[in-house]
Amino acid sequence: MSGPETIHTPLTDEVIAGLRAGDPVHLSGPLYTARDAAHQRLVEMMEKGQKPPFDFQGQAIYYAGPCPARPGRVIGSVGPTTSGRMDAYSPYLIERGLKVMIGKGLRAEEVLLAIKKHRGLYLAAIGGAAALMSRCVKSAEMIAFEDLGPEAVRRLTVENLPLVVAIDSRGHDIYRDRLL
Repeated sequence: MSGPETIHTPLTDEVIAGLRAGDPVHLSGPLYTARDAAHQRLVEMMEKGQKPPFDFQGQAIYYAGPCPARPGRVIGSVGPTTSGRMDAYSPYLIERGLKVMIGKGLRAEEVLLAIKKHRGLYLAAIGGAAALMSRCVKSAEMIAFEDLGPEAVRRLTVENLPLVVAIDSRGHDIYRDRLL
């Protein structure tokens, strides 16, 4: 058995199509952090016709609220939050170009259907390993909603972030199909 496949953001449709539920991957490149408060604001902005703080086309959102960085570090602990908290907003964002979501736990049926219809991915991060995952972050930049503190939108550049494909572009779901 070979090791995890290394994939780079933004992910192409060809890369997404080649991944299967249960595949381990190492993700490198830019992604955005956002949790439920930021998701709500993003959707409200877009519904009002306002331009969001970043283009969703082909992007990845990591459901994380990073801790402050210690001296000499880029970022503090940056572990996944429960993805179900974003389920009310995810189909809307997927329809507008979001390709990859990173978090932990089950997703609602509506999210699974949106991922399948728009050929996206849901990647599971390792809960409880936030301090180790922070070592994969090479840069962090505040993008929007600074008043939300840890829940603000940040642009991170990651290198070899360890993840597992939880829902693939065909709708296979490791939580429901038990493929692992």
